[in-house]
Amino acid sequence: MPQTILTPVHHELIIKKSRFIACVQPMPDRAGAQKIVAGLWADHPGAAHVCWALLAGGHSAAVDDGEPSGTAGRPMLDVLRHQDLEGVLATVVRYFGGVKLGAGGLVRAYTDSVAQALLGAQKIAIIRQRHLRCDAPYPLEGLIRRELDGASATLDTVQHADVVSFAFHLPDDKAAALIARLSEAGNGRIHWLAENDAPQADSA
Repeated sequence: MPQTILTPVHHELIIKKSRFIACVQPMPDRAGAQKIVAGLWADHPGAAHVCWALLAGGHSAAVDDGEPSGTAGRPMLDVLRHQDLEGVLATVVRYFGGVKLGAGGLVRAYTDSVAQALLGAQKIAIIRQRHLRCDAPYPLEGLIRRELDGASATLDTVQHADVVSFAFHLPDDKAAALIARLSEAGNGRIHWLAENDAPQADSA
């Protein structure tokens, strides 16, 4: 099951006088990642490189920022993938110490920087949520509320008009059973509307 991390974690390595300052933090998209990277450059104007890797669905990226191709961003991204993470940004600020590390040394340095930072991470499972909407006659409102409560569903909105309209969400693996129970109890009087899925993090 994919996981994300709860709060940012940090680690610093010194290898042959070069400093590698790593941070891994929750991040949903590329725009947010780029703001963080810009902020790191502002905080570390003397740095040689600010390399980063983002694992966030279609927003994923691996940036070497002037290091030899494939020696920084990709190894960092591989660490995130190996730990089955999602929605996270890894950054490493490098201050060059005057001694070249070679391609293999760089890969190890960037890999170790991120891996060591993640040793202190508090991880939480990403549980896919199903968002549902339904309309029902007023006499069924109490029944629906009881079923939602019993299924540990989160009620988003309730609207009262000609019928009662519910919008709610619950873990995807519990949705089918709830729909079946409500449809049977309502004798066909509960009308299900369009639904869509969205991933959300929940404590594991």
